[in-house]
Amino acid sequence: MKPGVKALLITLLALSLSACSAVSFYTQAATGQLSLLMNRQSIAELIASADTPPELLEKLQLVSDARQFAINELGLPDNGSYTSYVDVERSYLVWNVFAAPAFAMQPLQWCFPIAGCVSYRGYFTESAARDFASDLEKRGFDVYIGGVDAYSTLGWFADPIPSTVMRRPDHRLAGLIFHEMAHQQIYVPGDTQFNESFASFVEQLGVERWLARNDDENHFQTYLAEQEEQRRFTEFVQDWRQRFEQLYQAPDADQESKQTLQQQMRESWRAQSSSGRYDGWFAGPLNNAQLLTVSTYFDWVPAFAALYQQSGEDLMNFYQAVESLAELPPEERTQRLMVLGSRAAGR
Repeated sequence: MKPGVKALLITLLALSLSACSAVSFYTQAATGQLSLLMNRQSIAELIASADTPPELLEKLQLVSDARQFAINELGLPDNGSYTSYVDVERSYLVWNVFAAPAFAMQPLQWCFPIAGCVSYRGYFTESAARDFASDLEKRGFDVYIGGVDAYSTLGWFADPIPSTVMRRPDHRLAGLIFHEMAHQQIYVPGDTQFNESFASFVEQLGVERWLARNDDENHFQTYLAEQEEQRRFTEFVQDWRQRFEQLYQAPDADQESKQTLQQQMRESWRAQSSSGRYDGWFAGPLNNAQLLTVSTYFDWVPAFAALYQQSGEDLMNFYQAVESLAELPPEERTQRLMVLGSRAAGR
């Protein structure tokens, strides 16, 4: 039995002794992860096989190349992750449930043995995610469910690349590899904003270098346009999030005024966007839980960009500086990131 599989089985056995309310969640999480590990196939063997479909072969070669690039050029861990492939035969790998109070911009958090406290709870089946979301809604919370096509076990297991990401354009597939491997480089349990912003910055830097190395000017321009739209989208959501916070401070705030503001937000984005890239996102409820998912992933990206510049644009120095940040108490770390972010904005 492979060490990773054995460790997972031991973990599952230990979790079966936990409180009854947690058993079903941990069981589905452990068995879902076990299924990925048991059904993975070696990418090297699939590339060498004459039976591998040409389209899949091309994507697997890209994954292999991007992984080696991440190790050699970005200094990310070489620990066996993304050397295998698993076909999960579904649209998403997991479904994450986010929740927040109906009239407050403060995400609910759940705490786990490895990841620490995070602002989402993941399920390997959509039905289980919707059942949990329904329970939260009955308790009065705003709830949002987001399908996720990949995640990292932070180096605890040799993560396979799942079939759910193979529909991504090449530069975004490479970016995913850089993002998830960055999580394995540095991760602070309980600080989702820090972790996701750091990984997003490394992803952006990696994609830029990857495309430059391949002299792929067309995709580089596409990537720059996507980054600019992502920046505008993030700033747009953060601006409207502040408007919702102001609304909730009013003594007469109610569901009707909240829905009116949500519709105004939709119409405002529709008036300024032409690509349609985020149309699906704006078709969602635009409730507090959904709005908070955007800030979680991008809040500190400018701060990490500033820290990278301060590190002489040397990745090893940068990682050491990020490690130093990670070791700070939460409040001090946040204050340091705020200062870095202000410098990046030229304030």
